[in-house]
Order: sequence, then structure tokens, then C-alpha cells
Amino acid sequence: MSNKPINTLFMLMSLDGKISSGDSDNLDTDKDWCKIDGVKEGLHQYYEIEQTTDWYSLNTGRVMAKIGVNNRKEKPKKVDVRFVIIDRKPHLNKNGIEYLCNWTEKTFIVTDNKNHPAYNLLDKLDNLEIIYYENIDLVELMEDLKNKYDVEKLTIQSGGTLNGEFLRNNLIDYVNIVVAPLLVGGSKTSTLIDGEAITKSEELSKLKALKLIECNVLKNSYIQLKYEVMK
Repeated sequence: MSNKPINTLFMLMSLDGKISSGDSDNLDTDKDWCKIDGVKEGLHQYYEIEQTTDWYSLNTGRVMAKIGVNNRKEKPKKVDVRFVIIDRKPHLNKNGIEYLCNWTEKTFIVTDNKNHPAYNLLDKLDNLEIIYYENIDLVELMEDLKNKYDVEKLTIQSGGTLNGEFLRNNLIDYVNIVVAPLLVGGSKTSTLIDGEAITKSEELSKLKALKLIECNVLKNSYIQLKYEVMK
């Protein structure tokens, strides 16, 4: 599918593939892993690599709420990035949306909720845009980002379930993973790719083979892995 941005899944994960500390919205890698001896020392490398990712970054309202944007009162330092935030429930409140717009060059809220609090802020925030769908379809969203908003490259940093939707819809082109020297465990702890599992051998085509592009041994036992998704 060429009528979409070039999408790179960029995540921090433990050696056993976990992208959270456990099965609770109160637990989060950003808040928790900086407290763990043997992990906290090299964690800065992930954030440094994050600064080199694409101008457009896709995430979810749930993840943004988990890292605390809804409750932040300080004025953030402006970053040269555009956020695409998928937020159905919604998870974001008025304060969180204002914080994101103060933080980023532009924020797009993608929602199927006609009562999303972002609608009440359109007149106030000139760098806020809402992309509304009756039902959010990731293929349609990617086509619209490419054709209506000229998005050529997109970094995906969403949760495991949405990452799974991107995978099943053949929307991931590259994978850029920073592996932390940590074992987390937990059958319900979110992993790099969650969502619906296959159940039949006829569905093996839904699995995606990867071609290793680069492997970087970082400091403090961290590793960076870059792959191309084979089509």
C-alpha cells in the first residue's frame, strides 16, 4: 500500500517484549523504569533516540493520560513535532489537550466521539485540528494523513492493541526498538504487539517477517534493533 505515509513502529520494550510494567494504567515505563537499578542508568538513550524520529508521531489518548498530561500544570517546552492522537473514549480532558497543544507544533485529535472535549477548544487553540470518523479505520486514516495533510513519514508509538491493528492492516513498514535490560513478565502485561491472535494455520500470512537493518549495542546493556517489514 503506497498511498500512505512510511510508518515506523518505535518503542521501548523489556527483553521479554513488555511495553509496560504491569496490567494497570497506574503503571508505566516512563514513570517506573527510571526507578529500577540496572535499568535507569541507560534509559536516557531511548529518549535521545526518540528525538531523532519523524516529525509526525502517532499515539493514543490512553497513553497520553497514562503519562499524566491531563494533570500537568507547568508550561512545557515547545518541541518541533506534530502529534496524531487517536482518542475514542475520550481519555484526554480539556487540560490534557491544552497541554499537548502547548507542547507540540500541532496536535491532531482523531476521534469517533462527537462530544470529545477538543471541540470546545478549537476557537482557543490555533494548532489543534480534529479528524472525525463515524468509525475509525486505520487504513482510511493513513490515506487521509498522506493525501489531505501531506504526511510522508510517521512514527507510531501507541499501545500494544493498536500496534496489533497496524500490523494486521499491513501498515507498519519499519520497526525501531530499544530493548531495556529488564524482564517484566505477566500474561496480561501489554507487549509490543497485542490484539487479536490467529487461530488457524491458514492465517499465517498475517504474520510479518522482518529483515534486520541495524543492530546497535548501546551503553548499560541496552540494544537498539532496526528492521524492515517484509511485504
